[in-house]
Amino acid sequence: MSNRGLFLVLLVAFLQVSGNLLLRAGVVGAGGLSLNLSTLLADLRRLLLNPVFDLGVFLYGAASVVWFGVVSSESLSSSYPLLVALSFILVTAGAVVLFQETVSAQKLVGLFVLLVGILMVATAR
Repeated sequence: MSNRGLFLVLLVAFLQVSGNLLLRAGVVGAGGLSLNLSTLLADLRRLLLNPVFDLGVFLYGAASVVWFGVVSSESLSSSYPLLVALSFILVTAGAVVLFQETVSAQKLVGLFVLLVGILMVATAR
């Protein structure tokens, strides 16, 4: 993977993770989304009027646009695993910090394994 590709994957991960964390904060702040057909339109309207949710949608969309640039120029077999692993680790860390979610020992071991995998994928030629 080129230096430019690595930078872009890191940028996508940052945008995607920020977007996901803002989406969660927005959904929770707006009272949730029940997926009940009788309240779905009202729930969606409440979400769309929530600026935190809107910013999350924007960042997630921006991540998609940058990702299109990555897949047009970099190896998908290297860039996608790196993105997924980074996103998993950073979303988990953000959920712990921002939403006081707990992380089990098993999940910590899994995160460590992912970090090792990221290093292997990122440094493979």
